Amino acid sequence: MRALRLMGMFLFILGITGCATMTQPQAQVDNTAGAQPLPPYSGPKARVAVANFDVKAAKASWEIGSGLREMLVTALMNSNRFSVVERQALGAVMQEQELAASGAAQAGSVQRGQIKTADIVISAAVTEFEPFASGGGAGVGGYGGVGGGILGGLIGGSMNKAHMALDLRIIDTSTSEILASTRVQGSATDVSGGIIGGWGGGWGLGAGLGGYANTPTEKAIRICIIEAVRYISQAIPPQYFKY
Repeated sequence: MRALRLMGMFLFILGITGCATMTQPQAQVDNTAGAQPLPPYSGPKARVAVANFDVKAAKASWEIGSGLREMLVTALMNSNRFSVVERQALGAVMQEQELAASGAAQAGSVQRGQIKTADIVISAAVTEFEPFASGGGAGVGGYGGVGGGILGGLIGGSMNKAHMALDLRIIDTSTSEILASTRVQGSATDVSGGIIGGWGGGWGLGAGLGGYANTPTEKAIRICIIEAVRYISQAIPPQYFKY
């Protein structure tokens, strides 16, 4: 009976490794499998721009907000549902156009008046960022020493939990009307030095986030970005998908 109780507690620990929640509607995501990406898509795209992230969380910095924006842009592009126009590098683009128009540079294909505009702006604020929200003894071996000789040896290390949240707004650029808004959240629990670890992904962490690689924070970030793309894809009205 003691062995059965220990095994049951071990399975329970494995089952609490993380979740992601999203409002309007809510969703639960098991981060042991990873937040599921959107299915393949080959239809018309919506043209969007992603504004600089507003960083409001006390433990986040401007660099973290910039890195999260980079990840969201990449994820939107990879979904094949969006044509993303870049505004952060607009100054450099316009300088090239002015140089071409001045006659001082060799003739090329650069033309003025060809910059595309976005129909939608995605605005985001980092409202919660807890890279190490909680910690403690890992597994059943870490809580009072129960099963320390068997399961504690399997799991080991310390248990850490990370959490973050983004407040999103989808804005029509012609009218400045907010078409939709929500909060997406990502939480992840991991065991350092133990059997619950590692994280896949087809796109890297943004600038300023590399220090969180292979930690619960990376999992929470990726869950949050995936859920943000899912919400944006569903919340933008169909008439904007026309390119």
